Amino acid sequence: MKTVAFTTVDVFTTTRFEGNPLAVMTDARGLSDADMQNIAAEFGYSEVTFVLPPQDPANTACIRIFTPTMEVPFAGHPNVGTAYVLRRQGEVFGRPVGDHLRFEEKAGLVTVNLKRDGDKLTASIRAPKPLAIGNAIAKETVARCIAIEPEDIRLANHEPVVASVGLSFVFAELADLDALGRARPNLAYFQDAAAPTAEGNHDFSLFVYVRSDQAPWTIRARMFAPLDNVPEDPATGSASAALGAYLVSLAPDPTMRVSLTIEQGVEMGRRSIIGVDVVKQDGIVTDVTISGACAPVMRGEIEY
Repeated sequence: MKTVAFTTVDVFTTTRFEGNPLAVMTDARGLSDADMQNIAAEFGYSEVTFVLPPQDPANTACIRIFTPTMEVPFAGHPNVGTAYVLRRQGEVFGRPVGDHLRFEEKAGLVTVNLKRDGDKLTASIRAPKPLAIGNAIAKETVARCIAIEPEDIRLANHEPVVASVGLSFVFAELADLDALGRARPNLAYFQDAAAPTAEGNHDFSLFVYVRSDQAPWTIRARMFAPLDNVPEDPATGSASAALGAYLVSLAPDPTMRVSLTIEQGVEMGRRSIIGVDVVKQDGIVTDVTISGACAPVMRGEIEY
């Protein structure tokens, strides 16, 4: 029997047992693809990461990311949490870890910058791919999936739409916090709605949100992905990055720099705060970064 060490952290929070939990296998050498998928399913978190030596020694590590049902090319909170864990560990595969990390992932090279403010360590990651906007989705489809009325979906700014900066989501703006609070995922309707995404899988992950009337770049959100065995996710960095990029792309100013704050997980009792910074030049979104803090929770070993 072999063992693999793991560390868990809560991501996009400084408070343990809030935010989005993540398990990091800090040395995944020797694990097969099936082992990784089984470990991810056993944890039951929205994602688990597996740290492997990089192909290019100029990079920090190769990171593989698994949901309970599949491997994904990119995700936000796994990158933030993995960088936090490796920085606290101090080294990976015999090499020191500094405040600038480079992760090889299926979506491309992901850079992570760490900043310390007293005891608080914050990680910022850059989205690996440019904004890609897909098909519009009927408001009736979205409403059925989360048991709300079509009239609860706000169309003034955009129709429900697929967008991605490395991982695809369906985005829909809701009318108010009451509608957001009433949302409940219905697996059968998610199965009916599933269609091929930009990554080629038949998924339907739904990110719904409400913008503050007083501060339009302050957002409250929820994310549902029951097809990945994630009925609701407390913090979704990749979706937050894509939403920030999409909303800035819709803004009339051709050149702008915007900082968004996205609050998620409140209805689950796992409040998360995600920072998103977006740069647009000459009408094109050129740069998207997400940032957040972490809280350490557990360490242990898994037998396989």
